Amino acid sequence: MSDRFGNRELSWLDFNARVLALAHEQSLPLLERVKFCGIFSSNLDEFYQVRVSALKDQVAAGIVKPSHDGLSPSRQLKEIAKRVASLVEQQEELLLNTLLPQLAECGVRVCEWSELDEVEQKQLSLEFERNMYPVLTPIAIDPAHPFPYVSSLALSIGVRVTDPRTKEERFARVKVPTFLKRFQEASPGRFVAVESVIAAHLDWLFPGMEIGQVVMFRVTRNADLTVDEDEAEDLLQAVEMELRRRRFGRAVKLDVSDNIDEHTLALLIEELDLELVDVSRHRAPLALAALTQLSSLDIEGARDEPWIPVVPGRLAVAEATGQSMFRVIREREILVHHPYESFASSTEKFVEQAATDPNVRAIKITLYRTSGDSPIARSLITAAERGVQVVVLIELKARFDEEANVHWAKELERAGVHVMYGLVGLKTHSKCILVVREEAGALRRYVHIGTGNYNSKTARMYEDFGYFTCSDDIGEDVTQLFNTLTGFGRDPEYLKLVIAPQHLRSEIARLIRNETTHGPDGEIIVKVNSIADPEMVELLYEAAEAGVRVRLLVRGICCLRPGVVENSHIQVRSILGRFLEHSRMYRFGHGGANGQPFYLIGSADLMPRNLDKRVEVLTPIEHEKHQRWIDETFEKLFADDVVAFEMERDGRWMRVGPFDFSEDNDAQARLYKWASDQQLRLGIPEIEKDSI
Repeated sequence: MSDRFGNRELSWLDFNARVLALAHEQSLPLLERVKFCGIFSSNLDEFYQVRVSALKDQVAAGIVKPSHDGLSPSRQLKEIAKRVASLVEQQEELLLNTLLPQLAECGVRVCEWSELDEVEQKQLSLEFERNMYPVLTPIAIDPAHPFPYVSSLALSIGVRVTDPRTKEERFARVKVPTFLKRFQEASPGRFVAVESVIAAHLDWLFPGMEIGQVVMFRVTRNADLTVDEDEAEDLLQAVEMELRRRRFGRAVKLDVSDNIDEHTLALLIEELDLELVDVSRHRAPLALAALTQLSSLDIEGARDEPWIPVVPGRLAVAEATGQSMFRVIREREILVHHPYESFASSTEKFVEQAATDPNVRAIKITLYRTSGDSPIARSLITAAERGVQVVVLIELKARFDEEANVHWAKELERAGVHVMYGLVGLKTHSKCILVVREEAGALRRYVHIGTGNYNSKTARMYEDFGYFTCSDDIGEDVTQLFNTLTGFGRDPEYLKLVIAPQHLRSEIARLIRNETTHGPDGEIIVKVNSIADPEMVELLYEAAEAGVRVRLLVRGICCLRPGVVENSHIQVRSILGRFLEHSRMYRFGHGGANGQPFYLIGSADLMPRNLDKRVEVLTPIEHEKHQRWIDETFEKLFADDVVAFEMERDGRWMRVGPFDFSEDNDAQARLYKWASDQQLRLGIPEIEKDSI
């Protein structure tokens, strides 16, 4: 394994270990700890569906060449299996011995069927008869009934049944429907896993049979889409077809309850074409992403106090005085910080006003991830029905959001929206809105560029920045970008924006090299989700060797290791909390005019896919007030007295900061207070209703 470049997959597992570490934080409210325990499992499901599946495909293709970190695909799979086994053991130990007992002390108990009293069992038996039994399908396996297809992530009950007359034994499978609540309430505060309820009534499903051993199992399958865009005449139809095929992806992992017998396990392994190394045994219930149901319960004092997003100051004044956002943006560009500042009262309001403004002539937008009830998509439909020219570039291949995006593509097309799917071979990951408005007989362009998706649901949980401007240069750049994405064009010149894949890699490299020339006076601060591009890692090493102070805020994957460069200052920090740190920001101490600091925000991480295989947009932030806001954000996230994780010289992550995780030493709490204080200085009341 390379000491200079960490393995991307193992680095991701380090990130998920940090998520699990939050579930261990004793100073966090109990339900928040349960939530993080569930998020850990949900993250792991996606990791196996995509990353482990890709490694298995490489092994199947006979690829033995090691990646940049020195590990071959087969070696990576072995290291992953070992690391995951350790993490899952930690999770189950925490859940069974700490979190569930503490929930019981708070009046919420997860019981076994045998622990219920007669009244509770009768209540759940009635629920089974009415709402479970009619939708369950027992499937026996014998010469007349081949092994059934087991869908990905579906919880299954495996049962051995014996015919009392012939003494023939058969294995059967019962799928647990996903629409059933995972934890069924037997009486106030007492819950039973739905699979336990079904298992207690297997005699209904196999009448006259003797019920033998009952086990739980769950299969994870390859969920990556494979769409040949060159061959697809209709990309929408091709993605829909591939979504249907995804259900039948190759099995990559088998989770089983630890009471499974070797005969049943061998049967499952053989039928699913897996190996013993792909099996994970569990003492706790399977599919613990369902813990979100328990974490949403109402237990006094067991959840974070809600924070109410503030309406950005100038927008609050405009709302109170009846001014449009267009007038506010004409006076000066706006920088907003979600979810501390309201997404609904800024970005969604911007699109809503554009949709109903009689002077708006065109709206163009990139959609990467949308919510099922997207207010922005609804506004776009309103605009199109009103006769506004609306162009939506929707990314059909946004992983795990393909189905929602296909749905909105159809809805938008039916409303008369021009729906486009971007450039062949590239995902459109940029977050841009262009509104063209007629003013005094001329057209003016208004632009929003963000670091996060136009998704009202995630906007309440993801930390992101958004930038509004009517700059002529940026308006021209975004116009060029949309023309390139929807029509034909090659390598247009941009005045302000930094665009991938044409210029982003070379421009970031230039800015790092420029800072390197300033030696100990230089400073580079980067906040991204991931750093895994070998060239960028090497350039940052070179800057550090020259004495440049390099500070990196990385939520997830980081293949750079601080100890590679001796006697240098490289700091790698990760902040996790109630919000998912999602914004991408870059600050180069001497990258601007006359050697002044230079700031960029946008959609791009330092990953090969972002630099080379996606359409990404970074915009400069030039107003002093907005630069101060970004500096304030960096200052709070890098403060010594906040809870954080930092990478050691050898690549290991360590929890740093105060012992307790309280609002006093929570970087996100400080940022929320900062945003609220800005509003109070202007004498503006809180008018946003939704808490986060």
